[in-house]
Amino acid sequence: MSADISPEVKTQIADAIFAQRKIEAIKLYRDASGQGLKEAKDFIESLTTELQEKSPEKFTSGSASASGCGSSAVLLISVVGAIGYWIA
Repeated sequence: MSADISPEVKTQIADAIFAQRKIEAIKLYRDASGQGLKEAKDFIESLTTELQEKSPEKFTSGSASASGCGSSAVLLISVVGAIGYWIA
């Protein structure tokens, strides 16, 4: 990682990557480094690849799909409720 980033932020970025929260990692890196979106995205992508090679066991599985299902359920319930309200 870049030398101008504090150890605490480096740890937060790595933790976000291990938890498969790349957007959070990109935001953390951008805030700490002042880099643009493309540079931050490219950096996080390469760091993700590097961390997957070094420590594949640290990557959590299923966290992204679980939140996606919850969001989909809330959206579906909202749409059905809105249609029911609109028809009645």
